Amino acid sequence: MKYKFITLFILCIISCGSDGTGEAPIDPEPVDDTINAITYTASNEVIPNPERGFMHHWAVESEGSPLSEAMLNALKNEKVSIINRIYYLDTFKDADLSTAQLNLITTDFERLRTSGVKCILRFAYNSNQNETDAPLSRVLAHLDQLQPVLTDNADVIAFVQAGFIGSWGEWYYTTNNLTTLENKRAVLNKLLEVLPKEIKVQVRTPLYKQEIFEYSTAMDASVGYGESDVARVGFHNDCFLASPDDYGTYQNIAAEKEYISKEALFVPTGGETCPPSGVPTASCSTADSEMSLLKWTYLNLDYYGPVLQEWRNNDCFEDFQKELGYRLVMKTASLKKEATLNGNFELALVLENAGFAPIYNKKNAFLVFKSVGDGTMYKKALGFDVRKVVPDSDFDLKESIGLEDIPAGEYKLYIKIEDASTSLKDRPEYAIQLANSGTWEASTGMNELLHSLTIN
Repeated sequence: MKYKFITLFILCIISCGSDGTGEAPIDPEPVDDTINAITYTASNEVIPNPERGFMHHWAVESEGSPLSEAMLNALKNEKVSIINRIYYLDTFKDADLSTAQLNLITTDFERLRTSGVKCILRFAYNSNQNETDAPLSRVLAHLDQLQPVLTDNADVIAFVQAGFIGSWGEWYYTTNNLTTLENKRAVLNKLLEVLPKEIKVQVRTPLYKQEIFEYSTAMDASVGYGESDVARVGFHNDCFLASPDDYGTYQNIAAEKEYISKEALFVPTGGETCPPSGVPTASCSTADSEMSLLKWTYLNLDYYGPVLQEWRNNDCFEDFQKELGYRLVMKTASLKKEATLNGNFELALVLENAGFAPIYNKKNAFLVFKSVGDGTMYKKALGFDVRKVVPDSDFDLKESIGLEDIPAGEYKLYIKIEDASTSLKDRPEYAIQLANSGTWEASTGMNELLHSLTIN
């Protein structure tokens, strides 16, 4: 009996210590209950974030009517945040800009700001290829006159299309010999001089930029995130998807598209479609491929109608509403539940950009601590450069934030990405909404991290 008991005891030990495969089981990783591991849900909504998306094209003749406040306010219902504002200076080809003209532009900027909208700006001297433009001396003088207005209202200017030369300001059909390299360079250099450094200018073709700056290899991050002239010039294509070379937009098509694709990590691309010639109307897949390659940020909602209707008919128009420009999404976070008074909090957040393009204008980012008890908010500036959240890769946002001046208590945490200008920084319409479900606080322009922190 004694031997039988010992045998049973040994069998019991073997059986209890085995998972049936003859191998000892592997203990699961211990759960760290001091960390909140969060997986965020992506939103499927169209988000009218600043400086991107479909735009309306609204032109005005010399000393014409200012922007309609009602039309600007109605843009919210269309999920539109930008317009293309073109001023035709036909009356002033041989004269200074009048006070009435300058007042018109100033009024427009005021109404844009009140409505929470920005503009893509262009100036031209005619809207018909059979009409004249202005001589170079007049263009330069007009830019000097415009400088104070543009400087005072830089906050509501998303980008500037180079304009001034030729019909529609498209740098063609000039009657004053403005399309020579020397004159194109003079106009662009003057624009860059009178505009504040933070504003980017777009030229009509990639070759124009290459010729003016005498280079052909796309800039890298060491140049692209700076404020040199070359780092401020992007591209607008006003015959997108219209022919194999987009009506002369490209000379060496493949090479120039690849060049734009690399440059557009740092400078914006946008424009409009026009009637196709020699190619079928762009399908959803063709448009998606091209906009992804060239990192399109904005597209005219008013032209060319049949191309836009093709996308509506095939259920991709709304996809493009979401994807034009940037679309930043929180994926995961790993955040401590407790911190020490006057200590540090480690922010660890993974973001992705599900849009076609990066953000191009500098923003200020903050981690906001909102007291659960009384709602008091404490903002801590982040070193985070939102422009570096580029398409097709994850971005690890890791920063150590000092908790000085934040009293002990329980806090909800938020990310706020606000406009860099002092005039717009507190305006929720100009803050960036992350494309997640259940995180946006529209009244403040903040994105909740779905995390509570106790400061002991």
